[in-house]
Amino acid sequence: AGRPAPLLPLTVALRALNCFLVQTSFVPDEYWHSHETSCFGCSSSILNMNNYGHLTWEWAHGLRGYSYPLIFASIYKALQLLAKDDVQLLIWVPRLSQAVLAAFADVKLYSLVRHLENAETAKYVYFCQLCSWFTWYSCTRTLTNTMETLLTIFALSYYPIKGSKMGSSCKYLALIALAIVIRPTAVIPWIPLVFSHFLQEQRKTDLILHNCIPIGLVTIGTSLMIDRMFFGEWVLVQLNFLKFNVLQNLGTFYGSHPWHWYFTQGLPVVLGTHLPFFIHGCVLAPKRYRIFLVTVIWTVVVYSMLSHKEFRFIYPVLPFCMVFCGYSLKHLKAWKKSAASFLLLSNLVPALYTGLIHQRGSLDVMSHIQQLCNNSYQSQAFVFIMMPCHSTPFYSHVHCPLKMRFLQCPPDLTGNESYIDEADVFYSNPLAWLNKEFYNDTLLPSHLIFFSGLEQEISSFLALRGYEKTATVFHTHVPQGRVGSHIYVYRKKTEMNH
Repeated sequence: AGRPAPLLPLTVALRALNCFLVQTSFVPDEYWHSHETSCFGCSSSILNMNNYGHLTWEWAHGLRGYSYPLIFASIYKALQLLAKDDVQLLIWVPRLSQAVLAAFADVKLYSLVRHLENAETAKYVYFCQLCSWFTWYSCTRTLTNTMETLLTIFALSYYPIKGSKMGSSCKYLALIALAIVIRPTAVIPWIPLVFSHFLQEQRKTDLILHNCIPIGLVTIGTSLMIDRMFFGEWVLVQLNFLKFNVLQNLGTFYGSHPWHWYFTQGLPVVLGTHLPFFIHGCVLAPKRYRIFLVTVIWTVVVYSMLSHKEFRFIYPVLPFCMVFCGYSLKHLKAWKKSAASFLLLSNLVPALYTGLIHQRGSLDVMSHIQQLCNNSYQSQAFVFIMMPCHSTPFYSHVHCPLKMRFLQCPPDLTGNESYIDEADVFYSNPLAWLNKEFYNDTLLPSHLIFFSGLEQEISSFLALRGYEKTATVFHTHVPQGRVGSHIYVYRKKTEMNH
C-alpha cells in the first residue's frame, strides 16, 4: 500500500470481486427501497413505462424520499438508452456502482489516517477495513445504511480534527447533509463531532451563517423538490421518518430487543474478531481520537434507546472502530504478523459463508420466476409468493409484466388495537386462508412459492388443486420461525398442460 493513487485500482478490483462474492439477501430494504422503487416510482425508469412495479407502504405515507432511488433510476435509464436493460445488468450494475463507491471510501480512510499519522498506521487501518467480515457483507449492497456509511467516511476525511490540513467545514457538512437526506438517522453519529467542531471553532458565527445555514437550505430544498416531483405534493420525508421511528416508536412492529442488545450482541457481532483490537486501540490511541470513541459510544447508546434494533443500524460507526483496530495492530510489535493473519483468517470464513451461502434462496428463486418471462404462457402465469412479506425482491429481478403477488404486512398507523396484517392472518391458519382466498379454481395462481416449513400444513390444498413441485432452492442452514431451510416452487399442472 504505497501512495493512494495505485491503491485505488487495486481496491476497486477487490470490491468488484467482493460484489460478486455476495449473492445472499440481508434485509428486504436492500431491494425495496432502492431497486424496486426505481422500477416504479421514477418516471424516468424503464419499468414504469410498462406500468408494472410495486411501492411499499412507506412511500404511501411519505416515510421515504426519492433522492436515493433516483440514483438507481438514472442507472436504469442509462442502461435502457444503451439498449442494455437486460435483467442481469439491472441487478448487478447498481451493486457494482456501490462497490466502486466503497473502494473510494476505503482509500479515503487510508488517506485520512496517512495524513493524520503515517503510512504504516494507514496501512494497518486499511487492512482492518478490508478484512472486516461485516464490511465485506454490507458494503456492496444497495442499502441506505451502506450509502450512509460511505458518505460518513467521505465526510470524515474533510472533518477538521486536530492536526488535519485537509479539513473543510463546507465539504464535510455538505456530505453529512447528503447522508441525512438519504437516511435521516445519519445525523446521530455526527452530533458529537459537529458539536466538538463548533466548540473548537473560533469563528462560530461564520460557521453557522456561511456553512450550516446555506448547506442546510440547499439540501432540504433539493430533497423537497425531488419528493414534490414524485409524490405530487410537498412532503418533508425526514420529519415523517423521525415521527414514525422515534416519536411514535412504530419500528417495534418489526420486532423489539432489550436495551443492552447493541452492547451484548450488536457491536460484538459487527466487529467480530476485531473486537479485542478495537478495545486495545482505544487504550492506546492519542487524545485527539477520543472524539471518535465518543461518537461510537454515543451512537450505540442512542440506538439502544429505540426498541427496534438491527446490526446494520450501527454499520456507520464501523469505520471509526477500524481506526482504533489499525492503531492497535501497528503497536503490537512482535505479534503483528500473527495478529494480522488471525484477523484475515477469522474474518474470511464468516465473510464467505454469509456472502455465498446463508440466506441465498430468496435471490436464487427469482431466476426460476424470471424464466416465466421467456415462455409463451407468460400472460397466463400468476406467481404467488407465500412467504414473510418482502422476503424476495420483486419486479427489479424479473423485468417483465408478470402477474405477481405477495403477502402484505403494512403496520397500522390508525391506532387500531385489534389490527392484524395479511401475512399474520395467513400464517395463523394457512390452509383455511388459501381455501377462502381461492374459493374458485379460476382464481388460482399458476405458481406458488413458499418456505419448506409450510409444505406439510398446506399439502391437502396442493394435492386437491393439482400442484406439483418443480424446484427446491436452498436458503439457510438455520431456519427460524416462518423462514425454512429451503424454498419450494410449485406449479399448477392443468395450467401448463393446455
